[in-house]
Amino acid sequence: MWATITIGRSVTTIEITLMIHAIVAPIFAFMVALVYYKKFNYTSTIYPAFIFLFFVITMDAGLVAPVFEKSYRMFKSILGTWIPFSLIFLSAYTTGLIISRDLSCKS
Repeated sequence: MWATITIGRSVTTIEITLMIHAIVAPIFAFMVALVYYKKFNYTSTIYPAFIFLFFVITMDAGLVAPVFEKSYRMFKSILGTWIPFSLIFLSAYTTGLIISRDLSCKS
């Protein structure tokens, strides 16, 4: 959700941008998880949720922080990283629970 941060910084304060990011990140995770669970629902819901989280953390630590931010200070921000990370995991996990329940009810 680097675009959210980049655009937000140019039009508003960093605090508001981080709040928007904390809202948008789990929504995006929900949309991606919805596609995943509807097409590739081969495992329990916890594994894909961890994979989604691992991917986001890896991208932030391996690309966003060193290349775009040129600093790892972002990881000191609870609102900037840790809340979105938690919400991304919860969003992916909850989506999987809902989809798997829907699929089991249809069987």
